Amino acid sequence: MPILRSAFIALSKNRTLRHFAEKSRAGSRLSSRFVAGMEMDDALRVAETLNKQGIAVSLDALGESVTSEEEARQAAQMYHRVLDAIAERKLSANISVKLTQMGLEQSPELAEFLAGSLAGHAHATGNFVRIDMEDSSLTQKTLDIVRRLHAHPDINGSIGTVIQASLYRSRADIEQLLAEGIKVRLCKGAYMEPAKIAFPNKVQVDENYIRLSCLLLESSVYHGLATHDETMIAAIRTFADQHQIDPSRFEFQMLFGIRRDLQRKLVQQGYNVRIYVPFGQAWYPYFMRRLAERPANVVFLVKNLFRF
Repeated sequence: MPILRSAFIALSKNRTLRHFAEKSRAGSRLSSRFVAGMEMDDALRVAETLNKQGIAVSLDALGESVTSEEEARQAAQMYHRVLDAIAERKLSANISVKLTQMGLEQSPELAEFLAGSLAGHAHATGNFVRIDMEDSSLTQKTLDIVRRLHAHPDINGSIGTVIQASLYRSRADIEQLLAEGIKVRLCKGAYMEPAKIAFPNKVQVDENYIRLSCLLLESSVYHGLATHDETMIAAIRTFADQHQIDPSRFEFQMLFGIRRDLQRKLVQQGYNVRIYVPFGQAWYPYFMRRLAERPANVVFLVKNLFRF
């Protein structure tokens, strides 16, 4: 499976295949398993439906790794529209943003400015911006920007980030973020990283995920624990029960299209649940990472190839 995962990660970066897939009708239909739709209104309708089920949402306008300042500004403008729509429709929803979509690879200063404008908008409307984490080459840059923006009085509390349990450095990063009161979304990590900086196998990643989850739960800051793994969820629930941590102090987070049964079950049991809902025509890299993460997703793809 590591070989298969590496292959899909590599394919996610193939611009030729990406262009073909995103322009093809069959590709768009396949992506609907994990992507809410091509337009903002598609995602807003999904958000409304999930809210009616007692599930919160994080909206992501897909389009990482832009190639120009103009594209970055257009992406930021889309997110401003999303924030306005959330406020107008009174949705239980926030936004998730990748800094490469804000132009990080062209100009870190531009990315920080655009992310700051979104966080300021979120703060003014009582909302929140989650700065997503990308591969390890961008970890420190991302954390530095989040920490600077969080310290700004017009943003404080309206911005958080993501930490990946697969990386050795993550405990130290979490301790620093907790000291500054920054909200964390903990995930296992969707990128292939070298063994010198990341745990080499799933068992070690899982063990670190549990350790970091417990560290977050013991803090006074509200966090999101992102996993579809029932073993991880059971361990988190046991720790919370043993330490009398009320379910209102954290939330489980999952991806659109994956384990809907588990999402509903957790809500029925009194836990906060938030679903990451991506949308947009630039869906290919996200879709390929979902295939890389779980063999069951690949089986789904193969079955559906014969329906077109």
